[in-house]
Amino acid sequence: MSAALRIGATGFGLIAVCYGFARFAFGMFLPQIDADLDLGASLSGVISGGSFLGYCIAIVVSAWATERFGARRVATGAVVVAATGMAGIALAPSSPWLAAAVMLAGSSTGLASPPMAAAVAAAVRPARQDVTNTMINAGTSAGVALSGPIALALAGQWRLAFGGFTAVALLLAIAASRVLPTVRGGDTGGGLPALNSHVLRLIGASLLMGMASTALWSFGGQLATLRLGWESAGVGMLWSCIGAGGIAGAWAGALVARFGLDRVHWAFLAAMAAGIFAVGSSITSPALALLGGALFGAAYVMLTGVYLIWGVRAVAVRPATGLMIGFLTIAVGQTAGAPLFGFLLDRFGPTEAVTVFAVAALLPAIFSARRVATPVGA
Repeated sequence: MSAALRIGATGFGLIAVCYGFARFAFGMFLPQIDADLDLGASLSGVISGGSFLGYCIAIVVSAWATERFGARRVATGAVVVAATGMAGIALAPSSPWLAAAVMLAGSSTGLASPPMAAAVAAAVRPARQDVTNTMINAGTSAGVALSGPIALALAGQWRLAFGGFTAVALLLAIAASRVLPTVRGGDTGGGLPALNSHVLRLIGASLLMGMASTALWSFGGQLATLRLGWESAGVGMLWSCIGAGGIAGAWAGALVARFGLDRVHWAFLAAMAAGIFAVGSSITSPALALLGGALFGAAYVMLTGVYLIWGVRAVAVRPATGLMIGFLTIAVGQTAGAPLFGFLLDRFGPTEAVTVFAVAALLPAIFSARRVATPVGA
């Protein structure tokens, strides 16, 4: 088996577990968990804020640690952190214990991505790096798509589900410790990279995309309820469509190789705008909303793949740090976008909020990636 396939398959599974199981599955089980442990709205808010803070800290720490300790150790550590957090959720006797476990599990997402970028840069030939990186990145959607049916099949048995997720994570930790290279994530002394024009344009584009994406990531369920009267089952179907659509992001590298970063960037910004409008506009229907969810999922994962490639190329000697810049900025944009969409929704209504954010999804196109270097050998 080639290095690209070994590392790609391992990374795909690692990202699926850390994002799909350790981070996003909690929300689907929240009603059952709340019924058992009396979590309450206030503590749920603390968990949400803590998860974001944990992600931001973890991704910075991960880029730093990868450059010093190597991809294998950090990636393996990320899955162990996910497993520990999910085991804590499965065994949680009280809401404070649960809150700490959820935040620990969620922080694994920040730890997971930078070492995978470093592993790909070290062990995969340049012509295959973009394809391998974006295939790994698409693991997010596979985890989201799988966690929905699992939640329905187990009918609220959240402790059993998280116990099973823990076992899968431990198996992936063993795989990561054997498959991934020990190489470090860069050949410089660390610290912040130079804020050249390529990096600044990446920051601008990923910040705006992250803001726009909150229209569905944070309010997709509410919009489906407002427009279509959907309850939990309908919203679950929407989320499954978002996850299934996102698997298309595995082809981001191939599309970038064929059409270039800018064309793929522009095309999927338009797709994101269309997906937001399809789910949240006044003319939506059940079929249109599900189609819009799939389109949004494909666009979101494809765009994160674009920013992954952009960051790795812009900071070529430090791929873990290049990835960290784009992904951290997306998260910061999402933090700013959610309250803004909420304000527009409360003040003006869903039509105006959705229209503004659909238009906002097109704005990152003003930042060009055209002059970012293509890897040697591509």
